[in-house]
Amino acid sequence: MLGQDDAAGLCCPGLLTAPLDEDQAVELAKVFKALGDPVRLRLLSMIASRAGGEVCVCDLTPAFDLSQPTISHHLKLLRQAGLIDCERRGTWVYYWLVPEMTDRLAAILTRPAGEALPDRTAPAGAAS
Repeated sequence: MLGQDDAAGLCCPGLLTAPLDEDQAVELAKVFKALGDPVRLRLLSMIASRAGGEVCVCDLTPAFDLSQPTISHHLKLLRQAGLIDCERRGTWVYYWLVPEMTDRLAAILTRPAGEALPDRTAPAGAAS
C-alpha cells in the first residue's frame, strides 16, 4: 500500500527525501488524481470535517448540483484511492475518512524537521 515498506511495515521515505520507485509513483498518482477534482475534494472535506466522523450520502448529495449517480461515482473513486470507506445501513450508505491514508500523504509530502531549505540565490548548476 502507498507509503508502506512491505518488508518492515514502516513508512517509506517522503517524496522530498528520496525518489519514489515506480510502484509508489503509480499508487500516489491514483490518490492525487482522486484529489484533483473539485467535487471529490469537496466531498472528502465534507466527510473528513463531519462531527461524529461519518456522514450519510443523503447529506452529501444536496450540497451539489449533480445527480445522485454522479456523486456516487465520485465517492467510488475516493474509495478506490483509499481515502474514504463506507458501510450500507438499510437504504443509505455512510462514509468516513481513512485517516491512515491522509497521514501517509502528509508524511510523504513533509520535509524532514530541521532540514534547511535549499539556497535559491543562484540557478542550479551555475558556476560560482
